[in-house]
This record gives sequence, structure tokens and C-alpha cells, in this order.
Amino acid sequence: MSLRASLLVFALGFAAFTAQAAEPIVIKFSHVVAPDTPKGRAAEYFKKLAEERTKGAVKVEVYPNSQLYKDREEMEALQLGAVQMLAPSLAKFGPLGVRAFELFDLPYVFPNKETLYRVMDGDIGKKLFGMLEAKGITGLAFWDNGFKQMSANKPMRTVEDFKGLKMRIQSSKVLEAQMKALGANPQVMAFSEVYSALQQGVVDGTENPMSNLYTQKMHEVQKHLTLSDHGYLGYAVIVNKAFWAGLPADIRATLDKAMADTTVFERKIAQEENDEALAKVKASGYTQIYTLPYRDRVVWQQALLPVHKEFEDKIGRDLINSAYLVAAQVEKEKAAQTKAPAAKDKPGPAKAKPAAKPEKK
Repeated sequence: MSLRASLLVFALGFAAFTAQAAEPIVIKFSHVVAPDTPKGRAAEYFKKLAEERTKGAVKVEVYPNSQLYKDREEMEALQLGAVQMLAPSLAKFGPLGVRAFELFDLPYVFPNKETLYRVMDGDIGKKLFGMLEAKGITGLAFWDNGFKQMSANKPMRTVEDFKGLKMRIQSSKVLEAQMKALGANPQVMAFSEVYSALQQGVVDGTENPMSNLYTQKMHEVQKHLTLSDHGYLGYAVIVNKAFWAGLPADIRATLDKAMADTTVFERKIAQEENDEALAKVKASGYTQIYTLPYRDRVVWQQALLPVHKEFEDKIGRDLINSAYLVAAQVEKEKAAQTKAPAAKDKPGPAKAKPAAKPEKK
């Protein structure tokens, strides 16, 4: 072969190698809610930051509304590497075998957002993410979607009103126990199937933050809504552990910062979205809205507190007590700031029993 031909072959081979090397790293980000929810908007915001800050070295493909996988399928898909990133609700980690995450499902365990964020961003959150490593999953951030409200086709003003109602829940033993404590019949169902199930009367009602209820048009097939703030719905942004560990260090650091900034953005819009959704549901005229008064909320709380005790062994007594202590600390700081306890619009830290010192390891 002549020198010219050899150089041509080398040049073509180098060009092919360069083109291959320039291919972006693809992150498939799958989720089950609408693009205009806090999670949906945050996924798009992360996509924007990730692609801009890596100068195109990373491409994020967002798949909303269960386009790729439904509730029960997406976690396995992540572990197998079929997708690289998810933001599942916190209730989904119990069925995965990490029962400690069901702390977030306990009714009335978080009296306010300050307590919630300290739990997520502090030692408790770090401990929970550490438990995912053995499952081939790395936790990146906790995203917010707000406190949950009850909806059904009959009024729900007292605990007795739940008797016999078929209430859709996520796959969570804690949520199952919660509905049973109220006298309802829990029905596990994928999020994508809820609207049609409500429309057809397969289930009578469900629980959701306002943004989910409105964007999925559930208010159109639910006659009654009780603003109860009885539980919490949040998300954990997670990635396939092997994929994340295999990224170049500079790329991973850039994506970590993009995720941190996205989390600030997501938490800011979550409450705004829920407030706007509530206003839109009110304006629609489909649903009668009832705000649970403080005195009745205390009654609901007392009916649900046995659920805390029931799951001490599964979630971890020390973990639950740690959450109680965070809530108590937040209340103490608020009292110190105002020189007197502020009037509460919801029950204080929910306790199944007096907080005990965490067990020594």
C-alpha cells in the first residue's frame, strides 16, 4: 500500500474514532406524571442545565406520563440499566425491600415543611440513600410534591365517612394500614390507571397533592375533596449505580451541581403549583372542597397514630424517633424566635409514644 493510501486509511479511521468519541452520554429519565407537574417541570429543568453545562457531552431524554414504564416496572428497568434516571415516589422503596423509606408514608409524621426538609437533607436522608447502594441504586436528591389531600365521590369530614370506601393507594404497606385505620378498603393501582378507575367507579377515591390531582384531571371525576394534609408525597431522584460510577469524574461533578440547583428550583415551584392547582379545581366547579378544621384534624391524627407503632419494627424505631426529634427541634426554634408558641394551623409533631434516645449501634 502506498504512503498516500496508508495516510488516507489512517485519516478515515481517526475521523470515525473522533465521531464515535463525540457521541453524547445519554441519560434516559423516565417518570409517571405529567410534564406540567413539579416533577415534570424539574425533569425538564435538569435536562436544560445538564446539557448546557456539559456543553452537549450529556443528552437527557425525558419520558413523562409512563411512556416507557408504569409504576411497578420502572424500578426494575433502572436496576437493569434500561433507563438511567428515575424520580419515583418515596412509597416505592418499601416494595423494593428498603422499608425504612416508608417513614415518609406515615400519616401526620411531618407537621411542616421545615421538619420535612431537615429530615431529607440531614443525617436521616443520607442514611436512607446509603441503603439503596446494595440494590444497585445511587440516590441524588429528594424532590417535593407537597402534602396529600383526600378525594372521593362522597364527603369525607369525619373518620366514619371513610367506612367501606374503596381508596386507591400506591403499593405501600403503610398506606394500606392508613386506609384500614380509617375504615376504608385500600386498592393498590398504578398511577396511570387511576383516572379511568375513578371514572368507572372501580375505586371511590384516592389521595394526592393538588398538582397531581389537577394535572391528571381527577377532579373531573371526584365530587368531593378534603384538604387534610394527612400525608406526604415526595420523590427520590435516583440513578443506576454502575452507570453513575462509570461517568467521567468531571461530568459527574457537573451533573451533581445541576441536580442540586434543580432541587432548589423544584422545591420552590412545588408549593406554587399546588396552590395554583387548588385555585383551578375551585374554579372548575366539578369538586366540592372542604377544609378540615384543626379540631377534626386532631381526631384524624389520633385515629392514624397507631400506624406509627405498627411499623416501628419495619421502618426502625430509632428512625421514627429521630424524625420526632427533628420536628420537636423545629417547634422549639420557632417558639424561641417568636418568644411564644405560634398558633398552629395543623397538629404538631405526631408521636405514637414519647421519643426515646436512638439505639446505640
